[in-house]
Amino acid sequence: MSPNLTGAEFRKSTLSGTHDNCVEVATNLPNLVAVRDSKDPSGPALAFTPTQWRSFIGHVNTGTFDA
Repeated sequence: MSPNLTGAEFRKSTLSGTHDNCVEVATNLPNLVAVRDSKDPSGPALAFTPTQWRSFIGHVNTGTFDA
């Protein structure tokens, strides 16, 4: 089942500038964080619980995924 993203307010980092190759995130939906590719705004989105999203961002910030 796909989550209902009606009303999702996607945003991207201000550090992205005017580039169209960014990840956009919507955090305004109850119990859901949606992530999509800015090049394909009508395409698919990934959905996470807020806990999952915080965990992912925590791992990004600590370098867990760095090669």
